[in-house]
Amino acid sequence: MSNIGRNGKIFLVFLASALLVWSADKVYVRYQKQHELNVFRSNVEKIARSLEFETMRGQAMGMVSLLGLNEPLIKDVARGKLPRDAPQALARLRSTRQLLGANGLFIINADGIIVGHESSTEKSTGKDVKFRPYFQQAFSGKENIYAAAGTTGGVRGLYIAAPLRENDSPQGKIIGVVAVKMLAAFLDEKLKLFGSQGMLLTPQGVVFASTQEDWLFHFSGEATPERIASIKNQRQFGKVFEQADPVRLPISLDQDYVQYAGNTYAVASSKLHWADPAGSWDVVILQNTAHWVPLGERVVLSTVLGFGSLLIGLLALLRHETKLRNLVYKQKLEDSNKALETLTHTLEDKVNERTAELIATQMKLENLIDTGLELGRERDRMALLHKTLFSGKTLLNCDAGTMYLVTDHKTLRFALRTRDDELPSFEIPLYDEETGQPVERFVSTYTALHNEPVVIDNIYEETRFDVSGAKRFDEVSGYRTVSMLTVPLTPRDGEVIGVMQFLNAMDPNTGAVTTFNPELVRFVTAMAAQASLALDNYQLIQAQKDLMDSLIKLIAGAIDAKSPYTGGHCERVPQLAMMLAEQACRQTEGAFADFDFKSDDEWREFRIGAWLHDCGKVTTPEFVVDKASKLETIYNRIHEIRTRFEVLLRDATITRLEAVASGIDEVEAARIFEARKVQLIDDFAFVAECNIGGEFMAPEKLERLKRIAEETWVRHFDDRLGLAHGELLRYEGESEAVPAQEQLLSDKPHHILPRKDFRAFDPKYEFKVNVPENLYNYGEIYNLSIGRGTLTEEERFKINEHIIQTIVMLEQLPLPKNMKRVAEYAGTHHETMIGTGYPRQLDGSSLSIPSRIMAIADIFEALTASDRPYKKAKTLSESIKILSFFKRDKHVDADLFDLFLTSGVYRQYAEKYLLPEQIDEVDIEQYLA
Repeated sequence: MSNIGRNGKIFLVFLASALLVWSADKVYVRYQKQHELNVFRSNVEKIARSLEFETMRGQAMGMVSLLGLNEPLIKDVARGKLPRDAPQALARLRSTRQLLGANGLFIINADGIIVGHESSTEKSTGKDVKFRPYFQQAFSGKENIYAAAGTTGGVRGLYIAAPLRENDSPQGKIIGVVAVKMLAAFLDEKLKLFGSQGMLLTPQGVVFASTQEDWLFHFSGEATPERIASIKNQRQFGKVFEQADPVRLPISLDQDYVQYAGNTYAVASSKLHWADPAGSWDVVILQNTAHWVPLGERVVLSTVLGFGSLLIGLLALLRHETKLRNLVYKQKLEDSNKALETLTHTLEDKVNERTAELIATQMKLENLIDTGLELGRERDRMALLHKTLFSGKTLLNCDAGTMYLVTDHKTLRFALRTRDDELPSFEIPLYDEETGQPVERFVSTYTALHNEPVVIDNIYEETRFDVSGAKRFDEVSGYRTVSMLTVPLTPRDGEVIGVMQFLNAMDPNTGAVTTFNPELVRFVTAMAAQASLALDNYQLIQAQKDLMDSLIKLIAGAIDAKSPYTGGHCERVPQLAMMLAEQACRQTEGAFADFDFKSDDEWREFRIGAWLHDCGKVTTPEFVVDKASKLETIYNRIHEIRTRFEVLLRDATITRLEAVASGIDEVEAARIFEARKVQLIDDFAFVAECNIGGEFMAPEKLERLKRIAEETWVRHFDDRLGLAHGELLRYEGESEAVPAQEQLLSDKPHHILPRKDFRAFDPKYEFKVNVPENLYNYGEIYNLSIGRGTLTEEERFKINEHIIQTIVMLEQLPLPKNMKRVAEYAGTHHETMIGTGYPRQLDGSSLSIPSRIMAIADIFEALTASDRPYKKAKTLSESIKILSFFKRDKHVDADLFDLFLTSGVYRQYAEKYLLPEQIDEVDIEQYLA
């Protein structure tokens, strides 16, 4: 009985152990599944964030955003300044599309019309897409992603769109939209990378992307008529649901587990935010649960529990043995727990590692975008090259970099290095001088010739290219080159303008030299494309500046060449003005302590204003500028008057002969003739003297001039024959019958040229000048009566009018904002500090320091000029003395005059532009105060 009882107890112990093992297994399986489900859900959340980051902050969105900010050609197409599908704009889009592997790139104007479409398939130019959510969202300022299926073929496309802004500021006015179309097949491949079944659902619950092709366009849940109508109204899926009835997914997505294809799958989803106005998308992942509870772990646990319970049951029989075995199995249980903990830590480490990789990728993408924006704003060429090379080095985390630029004679020239090594002076030819064949054996020349990047993992194992130069450099410098990456710099026209070569990629964790990461090669290639575009834009802008400067100098040179009376003035005044401005900027105390041109643009603005200060002289006729005598117009009209005196002398001769013939004494007739001859010769000499001009015309001279004018002569020919149409218009009434008696000197109606154009005197310009009624007055008495000099009131006004024309011409130009003060600098050099100048009678409170500089430069150049036919060149001391009178009378700035002397600018200018005999000693102390 005792044996039977013991056996029964042993049986009960075994039975209890089995029940305990079964229960523990159930609890363990339930716990393990819940744990795996939580981990799975967390992973799906990370998958959704990763997918959202790679699309909303990925390369495609970055490139589209940059195009919307920085590409002027695309903006010109959107604004209509360039025609639709302009070739130069499509060329820029093509390089971006090829880099992204996209299906097409769109330029959409503010009306929602596609005005530019670069695609590998059919074009959509002219199509109205303003109803598309991606256009509406982007035009409201939101970068977004929108998915749709084609109307005809049902091909799935992902539209990545960003605002097209008027300038390169993220807050600039939106003038359109830039969008790229990516074929959605890459989403299917992306989902397959996660090793499970997956799908991407639209806000309406339609499968847009999936690891299972036969699930595409299926519905999650019931496809109600309301859902179908809503989808059709959005025109998101073309004719997909018109060609076939909607189909429901074979699985339900509102449960934690589903049965599919004979397996149990866990279901988890996470929201994906693409700025779709219909709502957020869902990333749904199905994971096979077969591996969630490994059989080995269950066997270990069951065995441990079974033996443990059995030993506990047999404790009464084998207490000592059970106790020992219990300790052994307890240790095994602890080992199992440690194994589980280790497995958990390993999984966490992998998740953390992946998270760190995503963060690093995000930082590099942000760095790429920031670099692109910085390059787009940079205006200095060397700074642009420096940022490009050093940004590439930082992005690649490599040890060194070198930049080569393609020269005009087709060689590669060393332009920049990240190290302080001296740049080599030799150049690398792209083509053989003798044969003309391309030189492809070097990595740098191959990249430049073929416009493609080259990656070398170890130059000492390289056989394709000649890298002996790098090896020799290693021998000389002690440096060790291992990995190498060479990328081209290619702007919009596709012609390589340079090459960047990077050496020795560094492991970010250990710092050891490694190979270049292919993913980073794509980043740096995109950055090189951005830099090339920025450099090309810089070169275009610089070329425009150079052209503008050349045209300005051409205009100034033409004005100087127009007349010897202004020879060299427009060239020398800017030089003197710049000299004085530089001295003013150097002052750290006194009247000019706060004055400075803070940028190259401000210097250029002042320099252009100086070059154009007399551009209005193109409207001043040479015959006025060069007028050396009072009767001079196109020619000197003294010859006409001399001819009339000749006629009168001839008439006197005829009168003498007729008198003798009529019986008058020949001696008496000769006496009368000689007296008349002397009078005529004397009168003409007087008129000729009046014509020369002088400092003062005495009243008695004016009286004699009027008496001479009363003399008459007989005209026998029609004075209107041979006249141009414009001249005839100035003659009044019918032609006078001949012979006609006329005054020897006269002011006739046709001598008056009336003023017809008053546009330059519009009140908006605020000119304060007295405008003569007539444009010109060619009256002979009027001109000969000029009191001082040779110019009439009208002619003097015409000469002074050049400054008015300068202001009108320059203020009508659409100058950029950094050139807005050109008209001010060019148009104020005849103003004075006390408001007595012209044309606006500004005083010192209204005149900037650059304007005051222009006044001194203009006066001093005119005083010292030695190439004017109307005056003798003044010496340096004479010119300074005269200029001091302008200071005394407050016509020029006294502080600037003193600086002009104390800084030595006057002598610096004299040594460069004055004749040796003009330069004498000047005691400047007497003029300073």
